[in-house]
Amino acid sequence: MTNVEKFKNIANELCELYEAKNKAYANSFGDTYKKLGIISAVTRISDKYNRLCNLATNPDIDNLGESIEDTLKDLASYSIMTLIELRNK
Repeated sequence: MTNVEKFKNIANELCELYEAKNKAYANSFGDTYKKLGIISAVTRISDKYNRLCNLATNPDIDNLGESIEDTLKDLASYSIMTLIELRNK
């Protein structure tokens, strides 16, 4: 499998995850973005970045069931959702 195919597979996983989380949480990201602007997105991305740093330096800390892979998916999703909000303007 090529890296392009792997990228597409991950993008599809992100889309499925986004759809599932949107069903569970509605459009909470978009709603918060509309109220607070770009800082709301920066805050969420920053929280995930800090989580990633913590997991990378303390690999045994994954006691919440959020792995490095889960955190990276969340970072990618927050980035895409931020792009959606920026383009919605």
